[in-house]
Order: sequence, then C-alpha cells, then structure tokens
Amino acid sequence: MGASEYPRSYILAFHCPDRLGVVARFSALALNAGAFITDMSNFSDPVSNTFHLRCVFDDRQMIVPIDEFLSEFADLAAEFSMDSRFRAVEEHPRVLVAVSKYDHCLSVLLNKWRAGALPANIVGVVSNHQDCESLTAWYGLPYYHLPISPETKPQQEVRILEVMEELGVDLLVLARYMQILSDDLCGKLAGRAINIHHSFLPGFKGAKPYHQAYERGVKVIGATAHYVTADLDEGPIIVQEVRAIDHAVDVEQMVHLGHDTEATALSRAVRLHCEERVQLNGNRTVIL
Repeated sequence: MGASEYPRSYILAFHCPDRLGVVARFSALALNAGAFITDMSNFSDPVSNTFHLRCVFDDRQMIVPIDEFLSEFADLAAEFSMDSRFRAVEEHPRVLVAVSKYDHCLSVLLNKWRAGALPANIVGVVSNHQDCESLTAWYGLPYYHLPISPETKPQQEVRILEVMEELGVDLLVLARYMQILSDDLCGKLAGRAINIHHSFLPGFKGAKPYHQAYERGVKVIGATAHYVTADLDEGPIIVQEVRAIDHAVDVEQMVHLGHDTEATALSRAVRLHCEERVQLNGNRTVIL
C-alpha cells in the first residue's frame, strides 16, 4: 500500500455552553459525512456549565470533501456557540522556545522534538542571553539573541512578536525564561504561551522557590507548567510534577532534582497542548 493510500487523520476540538443534544448533533454530522472516529473524549462541567470535546477521525470512508464537512460543522458551531480548533494530525503546531541561561528544559524539548516524541515543530529559540546558542545551533535551529533592560523591554517584546510572526509561530514556550512578560504581551499571547515554574504552584510563587521550600521543610518538591497570564504565576495549570524528598536533601540537591521535574512537566504540557487536549475553563483547564 502506498503512502497516499493511507487515510488522513484530523483533530477537532471544541467547547461550548452545555446543553442537551451537543454530542448527538456532532455525532450525526460525523456519521453523515463518513468521518471514521478513532478517538473521542468529552467532559461536561456542572460548575461552569460548559461542555468540552476532542475528536480524532480519519477520511477512510468520508463521502464529502473535508472542506464541505467543515462548512457544515461551522453551522453547528454557530448554533451551539462553540469555540473550536481543527487541524490535520500531521500538521504539528509551530513552536518558539524562549530561554535565559538554564538549558535543562530546552535540552529535553529539543531532544524529544528531534526524536519525533513531541508532536510539535520547533522553529527557533529566542533568548536574552547567549548561553544556549551553541546547543540551539547543534540542532540546526535559528537563535535570536534579544538582550533586555528595563529601558528596552518594550522594544524587545515587540521583537519577540515579530519573530513569532516571521516564523508563523502557534505557541511560545517559556523554558526557564527568567523575565516577567508585560501585561500587554500576556494579553496578546493569551492561550498560546506556556511557562514552567520551578515550584508546585500555588505554593512558593516568585523568586527562589526551592529556598522557600527548604525553609518550610517540605517533603515533596514539584514543578508547574501553566498558561501565561498577566497575574504572575497564577495562569491556568496544565501539568504538575512532584518528587518526594526528605530532611537530608539540601537546597542545592533540591535544585538539581527540581530540574528533572521542570523538564518533565514542561514537555508534557507542550505535548498536551499540541495534541489539542487542553481547553481553558475559566482559570482552570480541562485535559481531554
């Protein structure tokens, strides 16, 4: 069987106000179009009264062109006030990674991307330092060195947006990018910027969380991957990772152990986002 004979798979995800008949109407639409559903998950939230659905289907038995199917779905989406996302499975989102000096999260992301284990297309790295330039060059990616100072912050952030536009970026990943984004930039990147915080949020926010955790004598350390918002370290949480420790672990050891949890949490969050599994639900997320 030639490659062209294989069915093409698509991801369609949406959320909307909850009401009777959403699943039935969507399923009927898919059935009538011949969309062969291979995976579907959904969640009805009685608190926010919202409905969330993610569907993967292929075109092995489709009897209408995909554009016609999408046109019919658009009518359904308008009727039910759906917020939806659609793409072919193989069309991976384009990702720009922002980093400062620490390279442990960047290294894991690049390694998983090169190995094909991350359903993302990393297209470049931006940084306010040059420490990670050689690592980025080894992977054959462009490196944008954009120094920043309090006086040049607005211009530097404009340049980040320009780079995203030039590269057609869908998602900005802050992989230990040690700068606080302005409220304006946070607003422009709402829902498409992920940060890793080296703490188990909402505890130990801000600077030196491992030192804060050590002073409190915690027995687990963690990392939190979340969407970026103007409220520092309070964006909707996507993934959290924890690791057990005891009284013998000092601050330096906590930092090294924390690096593992940070890299794991961030790469998981990027994968979930790129697979269209994450949907915002107020200040929370639904993972489908």
